[in-house]
Amino acid sequence: MQSQPRFEKLSVARATSPIGVASRRARMTQARVTLITLFALTAAIVFMNRSHADTNLVRVQAAADSPKDAAKSPAASSSATAALDAESMLSAIVRVKMRAVPGARSTSTLGPERNGSGVIIDAQGHILTIGYIVNEADSIEVTGADSKTVPALLVAYDHATGIGLLRATLPLKGTPLPLGQSAGLGVREPVMILPAGGRESASVAYVMSRRSFAGGWEYFVDNAIFTAPPTMNWSGAALVNREGKLVGIGSLLVRDTMQPGSPLPGNMFVPIDVVQPILAELIQNGKRSGPQQPWLGMSTEESQGRLFVTRVSPEGPADKAGIKRGDIVLGVGADSVQNLEEFYRKVWAIGPAGAEVSIKVLQGPLLKDIRIRSIDRNDYFREKSST
Repeated sequence: MQSQPRFEKLSVARATSPIGVASRRARMTQARVTLITLFALTAAIVFMNRSHADTNLVRVQAAADSPKDAAKSPAASSSATAALDAESMLSAIVRVKMRAVPGARSTSTLGPERNGSGVIIDAQGHILTIGYIVNEADSIEVTGADSKTVPALLVAYDHATGIGLLRATLPLKGTPLPLGQSAGLGVREPVMILPAGGRESASVAYVMSRRSFAGGWEYFVDNAIFTAPPTMNWSGAALVNREGKLVGIGSLLVRDTMQPGSPLPGNMFVPIDVVQPILAELIQNGKRSGPQQPWLGMSTEESQGRLFVTRVSPEGPADKAGIKRGDIVLGVGADSVQNLEEFYRKVWAIGPAGAEVSIKVLQGPLLKDIRIRSIDRNDYFREKSST
């Protein structure tokens, strides 16, 4: 009777293949395999070309089927190395739990308590996550791969990128995950998605597209990373490339990973390249240097070539200026706008936070020019009291 594999089995998410991925590779990702096989298989997919990957599959499968014989082969050594690398990567992932300050403005949309994942990035205990998990935090706890929970502080929430930065106040066991370059991440490339939860939560996915993303909450990121199949634990999850480096932070579950309007569910990741240029400033100052983006406090949604106001932040700039839910945004100043990207670019081009923005809206039967005095978004949300 064969001995049991060293590691628990991990169910690999089904990889859909509209981009023509070979059926053999799809079957590979669909199989239930041990962790050692999963990461060796991922390494084979990523580090080898197609023919070498197929050969490696045979060797790795043989190692799983006959550990005694395989232990003598180079494939077994490669599998063991891959497993050690996998354990190292998994140790960098933490679970983030947050409780919001009393009266937090974000509670109505995000709730008073939030959970997600984070990624240890240095020896000082700094952790990258997605910012909406930790916005207006009263308390934050992070739980490492060894199940030890320690308090953490919110160092920064950069609203422009959507990235949150934490620092554990006590030492965390885990190997920091090195930062990669997301610019080199191409369509069809296999990646690992690592949320909190260890080996049972890890999955293999494919990059389906690289394109800009505009969110209705006055958010825009260029060259976002869209992956499929989806993970249900996306918030703050690590996106890891072929070199075992961090290239993205999980942000959203989306319906159209290939292109807008073409349904194929998956996830959107914030590319690490938008974070690296400001990371030192976030660590040192708690925010990026220079002028901040103007914020209006209005959520909009594209529909049939028009922009509908779906929510107005209470006591925010747009609310004070008279913008109403249901208004149709037609233009900024003298320029018309048809989509969110146009809208944001025109607003942000007027000037930094504090600039007055003229918005042309259809409010019921009335056409109005409404002037909104923008603010820094950080000034709207509430912080933990220092007393």
